[in-house]
Amino acid sequence: MPHNYATILEQIADHVAKEDFGDARKADYIPALSDVPDDHFAMVIRGTDGQEFAIGMADQPFSIQSISKMFALVLAQRAHGDTLWQAVRREPSGSAFNSLIQLEQENGVPRNPFINAGAIRVADLITSRYANPDRSVAEFLGQLCGNPDIRVDNTMYLSEDLHGDRNRAIAYLMKSFGKLDNPVEDVVRAYFKQCSVAMTTREMARAAFFLANKGVGIDGQTVIAAEETRRINALMLTCGMYDGVGDFAFTVGIPAKSGVGGGIIGIVPGEFSVCVWSPRLDGRGNSAAGIRALEMLIRAIGRSVF
Repeated sequence: MPHNYATILEQIADHVAKEDFGDARKADYIPALSDVPDDHFAMVIRGTDGQEFAIGMADQPFSIQSISKMFALVLAQRAHGDTLWQAVRREPSGSAFNSLIQLEQENGVPRNPFINAGAIRVADLITSRYANPDRSVAEFLGQLCGNPDIRVDNTMYLSEDLHGDRNRAIAYLMKSFGKLDNPVEDVVRAYFKQCSVAMTTREMARAAFFLANKGVGIDGQTVIAAEETRRINALMLTCGMYDGVGDFAFTVGIPAKSGVGGGIIGIVPGEFSVCVWSPRLDGRGNSAAGIRALEMLIRAIGRSVF
């Protein structure tokens, strides 16, 4: 890797520690997320040459939340192939990630797999094909990052389940249109559990590595084909940052997927995967410090996908 990533990460960490991110705050609609200290920060880069660089609390587990949607999509893709795209579309939503209005207007077909409706439909497809859908995403992530002990955080799951009425409403709305194959409670349980997986920033960068490496994971095994990898990266670029995707493409310009736990994974195809974590979110549900850190990283190395 041609750049001095260790120095770049130190500069980024120093900058975000001093910057005032204004109104950024932690997600409080899932109470278990609000307990994480504001100042936690970590960033890890995993290069296609095998090198790894880390700064901050890289080995502190956090709740991956909606980052899980990308990995669930890959699982569903492996099980269903291109028939998956009959169940969910591939267009940016331009609406809040938990909106019901667009879903009703479009007859229960989710706009993309990274908003909540699309991810619930993907969880439905996984439930149809996997013997243990509640654990399938966690086990897949464990394989990808090389840690078989990756687990669902049960405290987080119970918090999600207790405060998950809006997601149940989304699922029931899809069910009313005949767009959900399994019982609502089975599907939302699988969805809540995948969102409640706890991983470290280091593990997350390793898990996402295959997207930077033509579909081949850290163990040298093919996760998905190179063409499918390009498609997943394209979807992350256009849909991965909720309704802030346009600004993110403009300022950062790489495929990325965020979660309300404060994590973001990013990909520079052929070069590296990166995960950054900071729990305070901007108004669109993305990590404020995380976006700034990725913007600084891409500027420092002079690379985006454009």
